[in-house]
Amino acid sequence: MSRRPMSNGSAALLLAAALSLSAAAVLVFLAAAAAPALAHHASVAEFDMDKQITLNGVISKVDWINPHVYIYIDCKDAQGNVTTWAMESLPTRFFHSMGLSKEMLGQGQAVTIAARPAKVEGRHLGWIVSITYPDGHVYDFSGH
Repeated sequence: MSRRPMSNGSAALLLAAALSLSAAAVLVFLAAAAAPALAHHASVAEFDMDKQITLNGVISKVDWINPHVYIYIDCKDAQGNVTTWAMESLPTRFFHSMGLSKEMLGQGQAVTIAARPAKVEGRHLGWIVSITYPDGHVYDFSGH
């Protein structure tokens, strides 16, 4: 069986098809790789970065996990009712780079937390800007 040489036009079409398939595969890979990054950095979508609230309470729990550390604070209202707020923050590596550990946050410790509130009304959720302790020391997460 003899093979006929491929014409220049057929070779060009085959090359174009292969390149198109490769480009499509790269685009699919990039889109799949970007999705978790975009979902992870959605704090602007979930929190109102133009507003700031101040909460006074006691740290009831610290979830030292990735991708974000959560600090739970029990806040009492004027009638003595307790509401637990979930405060989202940076990943553990940022806490480590600031010289902080889970133990240093002080479960059971009274604190004042400045935070960006959730955009959804009624959710007891915020993005931590700073934590102030009664002795005056402050952990600032605002980047300023």
